[in-house]
Amino acid sequence: MANSRKTAFKVLLKIEQDGAYSNIALNNAVKESALSPLDAAFTSALVYGVLERKITLDYIIKQYSKIPLRKIELKTKIILRLGLLQMAFMDKIPESAAVNESVKLAKQQKLQKSSGFINAILRSFARDNCKIKYPDSNNKAEYYSVKYSCPQMLVKLWINSYGEDNARGILENLSGRPNIYARVNTLKTNTDELISVLADDKVKAEKVDFPSNAVKIADTGSIERLKAYKGGLLHIQDLSSQLCAYFLSAEKGQTVLDICSAPGGKTFTIAEYMQNSGKITACDMYKHKLKLIEKGAKRLGINIIETCLRDGASADKELPSADRILCDVPCSGLGVLSRKPEIRYKDDLVDTDLADIQYKILCESAKYLKKGGKLVYSTCTLNPQENNKNTAKFLAEHNDFEGVELELPPELKRAFDEKPYEITLMPHTFDGDGFYIAVLTRR
Repeated sequence: MANSRKTAFKVLLKIEQDGAYSNIALNNAVKESALSPLDAAFTSALVYGVLERKITLDYIIKQYSKIPLRKIELKTKIILRLGLLQMAFMDKIPESAAVNESVKLAKQQKLQKSSGFINAILRSFARDNCKIKYPDSNNKAEYYSVKYSCPQMLVKLWINSYGEDNARGILENLSGRPNIYARVNTLKTNTDELISVLADDKVKAEKVDFPSNAVKIADTGSIERLKAYKGGLLHIQDLSSQLCAYFLSAEKGQTVLDICSAPGGKTFTIAEYMQNSGKITACDMYKHKLKLIEKGAKRLGINIIETCLRDGASADKELPSADRILCDVPCSGLGVLSRKPEIRYKDDLVDTDLADIQYKILCESAKYLKKGGKLVYSTCTLNPQENNKNTAKFLAEHNDFEGVELELPPELKRAFDEKPYEITLMPHTFDGDGFYIAVLTRR
């Protein structure tokens, strides 16, 4: 376990200093350290635990430290966060072990002067029975911010936009590892056969009621090692993301444009809906991302996808008229914070120019839709500025377009009052990422 703590410390330091992505930094560190599966799991719990609870952990530090938080050296701060996480949120770790290992880790990092400071804070917290003294709950923004470790600007955004109950539901789902879902490649297999193949590799898989041809998987290890993956029987895709293709309802033989396609998960699902018949133009502005789509399509046995290097906002390349258009635009990612917890601490999450860029992409993309065709506008964020307001603005300024009323199955419930043509998916109302989907048509 000592190696786990040391590895977790290195990963967190890399994320803080270099802006590394948590999943990539963690995977690389686990491989380099040659950790056992048990130690790797503990390392992952430590890294994601600190990232998910950073505001809460720093709040505890401020209560016990005479030194202002901003003046505490970064390495010392990370070790304190790791120690407090184990004491406050990991019941199976003895308090004495959390304290002693934190002090030992500090000395290993040549932080002799800080080791006494770390020891004092952790032992003071232990004397208070590791109970967190949260802010007054009457100040909802501050209380929820500390309790769920989420910046106040996001808490306020969600309360003001979706109401307190929905805001609390979103916040409660920020911690813990989200479920992993896969899309069945119906061109090669079916759900029952895929579950059987996965079982051969000791992977737990179960059928999902909605959408069809989706499975929830666990205990996968490296996805790339799986027989089902190598054979092109599946691709990894969250349930909410799969609904883009569901509502797009592309049919066999149609022409489809996927405007911001990379890394290609939605493109592949659309191709499977089309039974690999017709034509999909998959666009992205980066060559290396288009190669990922081409590689994925080859593995899955899909041959109707043609990639196109193109900037969706500037529309620097003409496209064919299409029966269906998926406009899944770049966004702030507020719906996937449980997968990428470090995103929530960025300074520019709410006040950005993303909505303007998204609107340009939507307007430019809509030019290619045939009369009577369908356009799906989607994001993986929870911010009305990027979602509902963009589609409302588009419909107000484009008289030849209108919304298409969504036929919602029993599994989908609206979390708040929206227009009939749109739905905001939230993790507490649908077992997937936070997502927004709107369906439009040319009259």
